[in-house]
Amino acid sequence: MNEDQLDLVFGALADRTRRAILARLADQDTSVGDLTALFAMSQPAVSKHLKVLEQAGLVSRNRQGTLRLSHLEAEPLKGATVWMADYRTYWSESYDRLDALLEELD
Repeated sequence: MNEDQLDLVFGALADRTRRAILARLADQDTSVGDLTALFAMSQPAVSKHLKVLEQAGLVSRNRQGTLRLSHLEAEPLKGATVWMADYRTYWSESYDRLDALLEELD
């Protein structure tokens, strides 16, 4: 995943409403109307959130009859997880060093 795509993913995830939309889409594809009812906000506001998620590659939209459904695209989340995994190692090693220091001080 390139840096620009990573910026878009983290930017999209920075908003709690967008994270909640992704959680909903993880269960099932959903229309803008259904999302509007869930989040008690206007349809244009929900559409703006979906547009940000779509630009980050986290959501795709498709037509099913007369409905336009939003679908979770989880692959970009994998890229963000890989990026964060490096920091998990860093913090684990830092805690190990802290534990060793505390044992020395005892």
